[in-house]
Parts: sequence; structure tokens; C-alpha cells
Amino acid sequence: MVGASAEPRLLDIIENIELITQDMAGVTLDAFEADTRKRRMVERCIEIISEASRHLSDGLKARHPMIPWRKVAGIGNVLRHEYERVAPDIIWHVVNDDLLPLDKACRDELARERAKDNR
Repeated sequence: MVGASAEPRLLDIIENIELITQDMAGVTLDAFEADTRKRRMVERCIEIISEASRHLSDGLKARHPMIPWRKVAGIGNVLRHEYERVAPDIIWHVVNDDLLPLDKACRDELARERAKDNR
């Protein structure tokens, strides 16, 4: 993606993290496991996050080495192609443990993109 703005993909990631965060506030693992609709919504948002992450530049990813970018991209493949193996507790832990650092990295990069555009 040489020369292309990362802003649209960063916004996709941030917006889908916000959807998940809002919908999952206060949801216990037991409640999540019992709610098929909520699980499907969260899985779809994670698919979008995964796909958007694949379009971010290597340089952007290198600025955030604490993000497991290969895993972010890879979870989408699991959700699409091996959906029968998806355990609700794994998705619940992704939501509760992994999205906040990704959100911060993407918001930092979005600010960087916008600052670059304002020069």
C-alpha cells in the first residue's frame, strides 16, 4: 500500500472495536456463550478488523511491535474457514484482553495520518 492512506482501514478497525466494546460492556463469559446473536456480531466485527489489518503497511505495523499483527490477520481466516472450531471463550478473551491495545495503536496511527495530512 505504498502511498495510500491507512485512514479508511484504521477507521474500520476502530469502529468495529467500538461496536464490540459497546455491545460487550458487562457481558460475562456465560452470558456471551449463551447468546448466539451476540457471538455472531462479535465474530463478524473481528472478521472486519482482521481484514482491515491486512491492508495496513509493514511500516505502520512495525511501529507497534506489541500487537500480534499475524494473529490479528489470522483470526479472520479461522472465523471464515474453520468456524466450527471457534470457541466462545477464546472470542470472549480476545474481546476482553486484546482489543484495547489494538484500538490504542490504531488511534495513534489515525492521529499520525491526520497530522501528516495537515502539513
